[in-house]
Amino acid sequence: MIDVRLLRTQPDQVRTALTRRAKPEILEQLDHALRLDVRLRDIVTERDASRARINELSKEVGVLRRDKKDAEPLMAESRTLGDREKVLDEEYLQVESTLRDVLLRIPNLPHPESIDGAGSDDNKVVRGPLLMPTEFAAHQRVPHWETGMALGILDAERAVKISGAMFTMQRGLGATLARALCQFALDRHADAFEEIRPPSLVTTATLTATGQLPKFADDAYNIGRDDLWCIPTAEAPLTSMHAGEILDESHLPVRYMAFSPCFRREAGSAGRDTRGMLRSHEFDKVEILALTTPENAPAMLEEFIERVTATIAALGMPYRLLEICTGDMGQSHHRSIDVEIYAPGCDQWLEVSSISWFSDYQARRGDIRFRRDGKKGTEFVHTLNASALAVPRVWAAILENFRNQDGSVAIPAVLHPYMRGATIIPTKRQ
Repeated sequence: MIDVRLLRTQPDQVRTALTRRAKPEILEQLDHALRLDVRLRDIVTERDASRARINELSKEVGVLRRDKKDAEPLMAESRTLGDREKVLDEEYLQVESTLRDVLLRIPNLPHPESIDGAGSDDNKVVRGPLLMPTEFAAHQRVPHWETGMALGILDAERAVKISGAMFTMQRGLGATLARALCQFALDRHADAFEEIRPPSLVTTATLTATGQLPKFADDAYNIGRDDLWCIPTAEAPLTSMHAGEILDESHLPVRYMAFSPCFRREAGSAGRDTRGMLRSHEFDKVEILALTTPENAPAMLEEFIERVTATIAALGMPYRLLEICTGDMGQSHHRSIDVEIYAPGCDQWLEVSSISWFSDYQARRGDIRFRRDGKKGTEFVHTLNASALAVPRVWAAILENFRNQDGSVAIPAVLHPYMRGATIIPTKRQ
């Protein structure tokens, strides 16, 4: 969440920054938070004054009793003030809780260099397209779901039978390809990132720390009986590994990577990109994440961008980078870059990675701090994360970009070591 002290001392600057997100309701929430914060401080002022007066009255009552004088008027005043203090205590807890809830819903402040815009149409291509051929052959213009079904490696019908709509199932070399993509991505980053296999179910506090809750509760799968949530991304458990901790500056940056299944309801997406592997309730992904000092965060963002683009480029498919505008950013994002692969069969640019810098927004929610060497006090870390590789759309793009004229699919060379000797996904008659 944003710093409440910044809200108090620089409300105009905060308003100007959040205006860039192009959503009037955010400014309404900001005004609500400001009013609540003023009321909270007024309660504290009145309560402190009341407590001071009660202490004074206690002393005065003691003097009157010692002198055997009537102390009842002062005692009555003290009781009235005591009753008022109880009311103020209750109101304080209520206002404090409401303020926290409002602050949890207010998004992060955009980075000054983030581009302004109202929505996805205002996102800007900042690199590419790269590796784009002059033209695509007719056999590459076949949607991946048709190729996958023809090759027997995508079984949507049985996935729906056992789990319902918007679930997918890969078979044979299709399943091997999905697993190969994850191992390939993990190996690409093993030089600098510690591999973690986090739990796939997390607490409400964990999803709140990364910004999924409370705002995006409708997009998540909740196991109400146990107050647990299916993770929408490994970012959630990786970020919260250090919740409530104070790290030493010498231990930063902390770098983690993780393979995990991801679960998303995709609320509101019915009928939109739901064929094949483009949008599903469950999918596999490799995530990379870093905790760092504020001054090292920009360099870490650049490193993430280069790592992800190099991984995608190694697969040999057309790709480009987009700077996400302020109106299309996620709630927690300070700055965000997307990597997209072109899929000729769908004739679409498919987002395959989101690379994000969150400033101290997530760390403030999760209370993740660090102490500078030789200095007193603590500061919040900055968090960054990226999809090192999300399986469904990369899988889909491979089937379309590498489809051969006979209907078979060539496997990118970098994946050969993970395919048990297979270099091609053959047609059923081959």
